Amino acid sequence: MRDKRFIAEHRGGTLKKEQHRQLMQWGCDCAEHVLYFSGKEVDIRIMYAITVAKEWIKGNASVGEARDASLGAHSVARESSNPTSIAVARSVGHAVATAHMADHSLGAALYALKAVKNAGKSIENEKNWQNDQLPAEIVELVKTARKKKEKALKI
Repeated sequence: MRDKRFIAEHRGGTLKKEQHRQLMQWGCDCAEHVLYFSGKEVDIRIMYAITVAKEWIKGNASVGEARDASLGAHSVARESSNPTSIAVARSVGHAVATAHMADHSLGAALYALKAVKNAGKSIENEKNWQNDQLPAEIVELVKTARKKKEKALKI
């Protein structure tokens, strides 16, 4: 069941437009922070998804464009056999999908943590970095919601 705190005001929820943008930016930050785990050649669909996400934040991309870009990033994940690359692609896919549903930002952060775990790096350091990127307006929302989702991804 979806966390109702992530439903936008225009859809009957309490999430303000600026908070939605902040969640998108934070999700992108989390995904981009682990992008280097994909290697030197990052698939163009991953880069396109990040571009669309940033354009959505500025009001220059539609939810439909973000959805399509998300599907492209998730295709990259399905085509890969490397668990770390899969997690990075999923992180990017969730970051851009935040345009559609704000709680996808949590998926961006959690898959970034999974990429870090798969790469043998410190999950705690990455989680602390993620927390440091959170704007004050969404800290409580994210921290309380993330705990519930961490168990599902076995992080």
